[in-house]
Amino acid sequence: MHFTVMLSADVPAQLLPARSQMAFTLASHIILVPLGVALPLITLIMHGYGLRRGDETALLLARRWSAVMAVQFAIGVVTGTVLSFEFGLLWPGMMGRWGDVFGIGFGVEAWAFFLEAVLVAIYLYGWRRLPARTHFLLGLPLPLAALLGAFGILAANSWMNTPRGFTLDPAGNPVDVKIWKAVFTPMFGPQYWHFVVAMLVTAGYVVAGVYAVGWLRGRRDRYHRLGFTIPFTLAAVCTPVQFVLGDSIARQVFHKQPVKFAAMEIVWKTDTHVPEYLFGRLQPDGTVKGGIRIPQLDSILAGFRPDTKVTGLTSVPAADRPTPAEATITHFAFDAMAVLGSLLLLLALWYALVLLRHRRLPASPWFYRGAACAGVASVAAVECGWITTEVGRQPWIVYQNMRVAEAVTSTRSTSLWIMFGVVVAVYVLVFGSLLVVLLKMRARWRIADERGGPRTPGDAPETDTPYGPRSGAGSAGAGNASSAEGRP
Repeated sequence: MHFTVMLSADVPAQLLPARSQMAFTLASHIILVPLGVALPLITLIMHGYGLRRGDETALLLARRWSAVMAVQFAIGVVTGTVLSFEFGLLWPGMMGRWGDVFGIGFGVEAWAFFLEAVLVAIYLYGWRRLPARTHFLLGLPLPLAALLGAFGILAANSWMNTPRGFTLDPAGNPVDVKIWKAVFTPMFGPQYWHFVVAMLVTAGYVVAGVYAVGWLRGRRDRYHRLGFTIPFTLAAVCTPVQFVLGDSIARQVFHKQPVKFAAMEIVWKTDTHVPEYLFGRLQPDGTVKGGIRIPQLDSILAGFRPDTKVTGLTSVPAADRPTPAEATITHFAFDAMAVLGSLLLLLALWYALVLLRHRRLPASPWFYRGAACAGVASVAAVECGWITTEVGRQPWIVYQNMRVAEAVTSTRSTSLWIMFGVVVAVYVLVFGSLLVVLLKMRARWRIADERGGPRTPGDAPETDTPYGPRSGAGSAGAGNASSAEGRP
């Protein structure tokens, strides 16, 4: 309640609907991002494995995953475009003043998007039109284009967290922009690698989770084993790496954004021997209610020593720090991300222990239940990571240079609420369409599998790529392409 009172008293009426819409569209878009960034790599790993081993099952999986990748990319275009327009429509103050400084990141992302669109189209159509090796080699730039897009977005976001590469004129406007400094800010490296590995972990668990569900339902053929093993192994290898990177970026926040760190750990006053609270709630008077208190742990985690001094929220004026409610949200998101990451690490260790000791996949149904839940858990962890990043920076949209309230549009709040409602309705339609398309694709593939697998181009639903000629219309050409690739 105190959060609502402060919001209505101290900030424009437009801020709540603008932030709500941005939060909704970003949270929706980020569900698709892991597959957009990492599914091309997972698909190419499966594709390369199939070519190297002459494995028709692996090639079938890669071909089907490429169709999913194309559908996901199309939906990501819609949600990503909405976000791009929202920057200008909802936050004209930021774009008008700071666009020349950090806009290079959005420019890089736009080029990466167009490049990725071309490469996805080539790879998708290439299954029936190109020789095997040529097709595979033309797909190799796809993961690099995805990483380039992530580079652009993370460059912009890390600049918002640690703005560099400019000087301010007497009117407070940025001049003398230095592009390299604006791109490679102190938080760029930690944020970028933490994000990229998170995408690999999440996409790996999401894809593997589909086949874990199949295993639990009794589908234990080689198709499901291979579909589970390759993405899950990638995710399991990356999980401990992500754990280390997460610890590293938290320590970078401690040094570069101490007030955000104070919000993440709900530290009210600057002190040493600071305790760690798991899921506690910060009150307006600085006390912490609920949660589990672990003495001195926060100081130890921040500086490896109990006498490490941790900056508190009260080190800056109230107008320059997150409210107690925002700090609690940030803290809950951070703790949830850490807990989910720890559970995923235990699952990865279980997998590695069985694989290394017995040279086989785990047999326990509980492992596959955990694997089936791992995809949802990893997506939730990604959402929590972005909540931590964005809410913990409040009230700044450009850290210590521009407040969110200064950047928001002057459009009437009623109009913003109406626009928010329209966006929600559109997103429900878009994501509903995505679900329908994926379910139809699954049904077609299951029909093919029940008939004993595809035997001719005319009998193979998965060879009919979206927006391309049907195999029945050119069965001879499709047959030649299939023969060239060594697949049925």
